[in-house]
Amino acid sequence: MRKSSLIVPISILVHLFIINASLYFLTASTYLSLVSITYYNISWLLISFALNFYPTKRTERFFTNFHKLLYLFMIYTLAYFSNLAFRVIDYSAIYQLKVLLVVFGSITVYRWIFYYLRNIYRAEGGNLASVVVIGRDRKLKKIRQVFDMPELGYRYLGYFDNNSSKSITYLGKIEDCIPYLRKENVEEIYCMASRLTSEELSSLINYADNNLKRIKIIPDNKEIYTRAMNVELFGSVPVLNLRKLPLDTDVAKYSKRAFDIVFSLLVCIFILSWLVPIIGVLIKIESKGPVFFKQKRHGFNKESFFCYKFRSMAVNKEANTKMMTKNDTRLTKIGKFIRKTSIDELPQFINVFKGDMSVVGPRPHMEAHTKEYQHSVDKYLVRHFAKPGITGLAQVKGYRGEIVQQSDIINRTRLDIFYVEKWSLLLDIKIIVKTVLNAIRGEEKAY
Repeated sequence: MRKSSLIVPISILVHLFIINASLYFLTASTYLSLVSITYYNISWLLISFALNFYPTKRTERFFTNFHKLLYLFMIYTLAYFSNLAFRVIDYSAIYQLKVLLVVFGSITVYRWIFYYLRNIYRAEGGNLASVVVIGRDRKLKKIRQVFDMPELGYRYLGYFDNNSSKSITYLGKIEDCIPYLRKENVEEIYCMASRLTSEELSSLINYADNNLKRIKIIPDNKEIYTRAMNVELFGSVPVLNLRKLPLDTDVAKYSKRAFDIVFSLLVCIFILSWLVPIIGVLIKIESKGPVFFKQKRHGFNKESFFCYKFRSMAVNKEANTKMMTKNDTRLTKIGKFIRKTSIDELPQFINVFKGDMSVVGPRPHMEAHTKEYQHSVDKYLVRHFAKPGITGLAQVKGYRGEIVQQSDIINRTRLDIFYVEKWSLLLDIKIIVKTVLNAIRGEEKAY
């Protein structure tokens, strides 16, 4: 593959230029010392290489590793303020944060411009990689969709297979492929393992190794793949991990947990501290029973925990088996108000602070419902690979509250699995903002 070896060095130099120029012009008093200049540059390089931020793939786009960019910014901010903390110098923390926002914003804009110009360059025919597929099965159509994206820079020449075809992209039988590869100077060879014998694969691998060609093997078509899979090596044996999730990494777990602790602590101090007495008095005035309703629900790894809410119903025997329904007679007057405004969920920030829940994640279901849905809804338990949340992707997409029909829980589970497989801090922030907006506007299923 023709890939400029200067892309990564140029990106590093541009990023370091942005950092140093911004700090020099915006906060010279904290920047102009040999120790600080060295520290700021070395810190950026160490953190970026630790996150494997710079190596790029042909299929990479602006948002492909955007989560790594956010991690890089977060960790670099901590490193930046660590340096200031050990120096005897007056500085404004708010102003320094604004300076860092300028730095990070400039780097993000440069990154966007880079991908934008790269896409245009490839669409015009630059930096193309000629590719051929050996063997044809049902995955050929899917991989063709990738090859046909002009911004990725592939030039698909066709495929070889022992089953003849009238397709204009059919190049001949598998035994005829090597002479063609030599003649057309093909750079990448994609082999469908399901259509090739061991001898044919060995022959193609030997040809590629001896002619400086890149060869890639597409595994047998068992229709078992997921969005979250990756390959792990056990010695020299490749093992397909179908559930390699973003939250499996330490950086993701710690950053999400740190966000949960700070967010929940702020809510507990500035909202629950005065709201609990007010709501508590109103609940007690209207009906007998506790202020808080606690219920066993399934969380991370299907472990049970007590989920807290403001009590919105009269005390009843069906509380742990029957979900709230529209015009439910168990609902109190104050209960109707706090459920409509989602205030009843606020005590769950205590669960978040304790570590039972997260601010954002799949909503926890009562134990009785988990036992029911794990047998009736395909892949339902996958949602338990993440901590449950006070709000979630399914909730902001309209799938909250009562399960009226089977499609409600199926769509909710589908969105929960998408969240688990595609988690990022940016996605969490989007969901939180959407949740607040929905609460202000009011939601049809908030009852």
